[in-house]
Amino acid sequence: MNSIVCLKQVPDTEAQILATPDGSDVKLDGVKFIISPYDEYGIEEALLQKEKAGGGEVTLVSMGPARAVEAIRTGLAMGADKAVHLDDEAFNGSDAQAAAKALAAQIKGMQYDIIYCGRQAIDDDQSQVGPALAELLGLPHTSLVTKVEVAADKKSVKVNRQIVGGEEILEIPLPCVLTCQKGLNEPRYASLPGIMKAKKKPLQPVKAAEIGIDAGTVGAAGSGTRVVKFTAPPTRTSAKIISGESPEEKAANLAKALREEAKAI
Repeated sequence: MNSIVCLKQVPDTEAQILATPDGSDVKLDGVKFIISPYDEYGIEEALLQKEKAGGGEVTLVSMGPARAVEAIRTGLAMGADKAVHLDDEAFNGSDAQAAAKALAAQIKGMQYDIIYCGRQAIDDDQSQVGPALAELLGLPHTSLVTKVEVAADKKSVKVNRQIVGGEEILEIPLPCVLTCQKGLNEPRYASLPGIMKAKKKPLQPVKAAEIGIDAGTVGAAGSGTRVVKFTAPPTRTSAKIISGESPEEKAANLAKALREEAKAI
């Protein structure tokens, strides 16, 4: 069972992210970076399916700057066999569609049964790369996957996916693209032996020209969307306790506060 996992390095969920004074970017100096958590479910599922099949390879594919190597090495330490790093200034500023285009250009020449992506990256929350990648590769796709069962003949996969109020069960022919939801599995930690082995595992850097990508079709130049401005969420004001001797008095005081202070009515 050969699997590809698309991996993105993102700021730590506990990091304090601040916008630049003009709002054109965010300050990342000193910020810790991690694997996007939903991508970790993809890595774990690929490893589990390899173990169940008794063989195969798990390959990580990541697009990002030089610092993304740290996240890639973490994925290799978890147990992935090898990795490809799309590292080129031409990719800088790619929106979701441009990122999918770059990933598809790399993946189209690789061998795989399943491509795993996180349901979304936690830095932009767009949930677009997985579906766009499937479309570009001409593959069937489903999202929010919480269970994966590969058929004995390895020609199809049965998946459970989260929907509002329940689950949907689908059977999909292989190869396919799956985006992973929380609850699919419990991602393993990278062990010390795994970390040591990861240093020797293949990690191939790839430039845009090597996969036939025109620099004008990716990055900021090839993106159909752009971030207009980064702003911090509004500061939360303290809550006000509505007092009163009776429910009727409390209701009257609430109405007064909404009318005179909040200007809501």
